[in-house]
Amino acid sequence: MLPEDVPAAEELSLEAYTEAERYEPPTEQAPSPRHSPVRASQWIARTSHLLATDPGGCWVAEHGDRLAGFAVSIRRDLLWVLASYAVRPGLQGQGIGRPLLDAALSYSRGCLRGMFASSSDPKAFRRYRRAGFSLHPELHLAGVPDRSVLPVVEQVREGTQGDFALMDSLDRQRRDAAHGPDHELLASLHRLVVTDHRTGSGYAYVHESGAPLLLAASNRRAASRLLWEALASVPAGARVEVAHVTTANEWAVDIGLEARLSVSTRGYLALRGMRLPAPYLPHSSLL
Repeated sequence: MLPEDVPAAEELSLEAYTEAERYEPPTEQAPSPRHSPVRASQWIARTSHLLATDPGGCWVAEHGDRLAGFAVSIRRDLLWVLASYAVRPGLQGQGIGRPLLDAALSYSRGCLRGMFASSSDPKAFRRYRRAGFSLHPELHLAGVPDRSVLPVVEQVREGTQGDFALMDSLDRQRRDAAHGPDHELLASLHRLVVTDHRTGSGYAYVHESGAPLLLAASNRRAASRLLWEALASVPAGARVEVAHVTTANEWAVDIGLEARLSVSTRGYLALRGMRLPAPYLPHSSLL
């Protein structure tokens, strides 16, 4: 992948991921935020960042004069992450996806662990399972939070770059690898909240909608404070979605149910050489 490929990859990702949604159960959600200029600019910023940090893990396939697919993967400590991967609809099943994934997997040599998010596409499931990954079903919480049940959240503050060392330490506790340079990118795009107390520490990046985009904590008590803080920031009457909740994080399901959010299954968390991180809500791309 070259820097000039990134805008075309963003357009392809929107087309491919929209197609992948047909494998997911319907919801009553508002139009997806991925269909917006903000989504496009953040996707381009994130992928450009990953191309700069991990050029050896980023690949594209071409068909004629068009981009046919791409795979973006990164290494953080001894963890390999497949950040994004797509083949253009209409060209799937023509021998493009496998060599792309193989190229990205070649970047995982020497890594002890692997991690990425997968849709419910049965063809993708088969491909990832054959690559040695265990696919764990994820829960999806969605709805308008009941503000009458929101607790008073204490010991949570706005985060700064001075918290990055603590955050990397929490990352290593939960997923055996720091996010490292990705924290600076995420902090430039989203609100960062931190709790650091004798009863537990943690952090979360919160989308403007109130959705937690990445959450890591030393224990469930700290994780719960952060999730409640995120839900408290949801505009009154607005919907929120809490994605990528695995069965190891039922504390988040309990909070979602208390806040009157609905629960459904959506996609998988693919892991190799590691257990389900908890308490932890992974980022959809940076995991």
